[in-house]
Amino acid sequence: MADDLNLVRSLAQALVELTRSQLDWVGGVIRQFHLPYEFCRKEDSELVTPAVLEMLGDALRIHHAFSRQALSKDRFEFAFERSLNRAGIEAELVENRTNRGHDITIQRVPVSLKTQADAGIRVDSLHISKFMELGKGPWELSLLRDMFLEHMNSYERILQFRCLVPGPTAYLYELVEIPKGLLLEGAGAELVVQTASKQTPKPGYGYVYDADKNLKFALYFDGGTERKLQIKAIRKDLCTVHATWRFESAPIEQSIPR
Repeated sequence: MADDLNLVRSLAQALVELTRSQLDWVGGVIRQFHLPYEFCRKEDSELVTPAVLEMLGDALRIHHAFSRQALSKDRFEFAFERSLNRAGIEAELVENRTNRGHDITIQRVPVSLKTQADAGIRVDSLHISKFMELGKGPWELSLLRDMFLEHMNSYERILQFRCLVPGPTAYLYELVEIPKGLLLEGAGAELVVQTASKQTPKPGYGYVYDADKNLKFALYFDGGTERKLQIKAIRKDLCTVHATWRFESAPIEQSIPR
């Protein structure tokens, strides 16, 4: 409590030294924190502790004080890294931002981070629009599937940060873990070339089903100019939702105290 009071006094002194313009911006952010919000976490999540939940949630609210756009992948990565470290969970982003493997190391565990905020996002399934690049080598689905399996040797966990409600006055984000073991089932995927496609090379799918022939997810080998792997229709009921962040936001010009 004493530390908190000292911090408040220090901030109050710093505010006195700001210009009117600077106070306007700070005031707008403060007003955001007074709008309704609801942060929830999976009780046994060792990844999103109460401190991480609060830190990342407040980072989101600050972001949307200045932007109507969903938090981008790079901004999520930096906010997540800072939230983890501030909560006492050792985390470090990789130095090479174009690294083909993991994106962050959390307590010595390599983790791949993905984001989703497209207009067609679905609540009950996940879509990774660019899981990996497939390069310029031979275009054979079995070889491409093996590249996918080898790619996952570079990390142990896969997280996707999703914006389900994109504002402009209400937002909903969630952090979902896609089990690596689930995606490794792609080794037995049913491979189907899309022979009717006009793309060169022709794209193809790898379908993974459960025992009742219900689709678990689909690998989509996109033969377009990017030659990339998408993962479609990942069932969320097979994944773990670590946390959700629901909050209201208002244009900052309406939030400035006068």
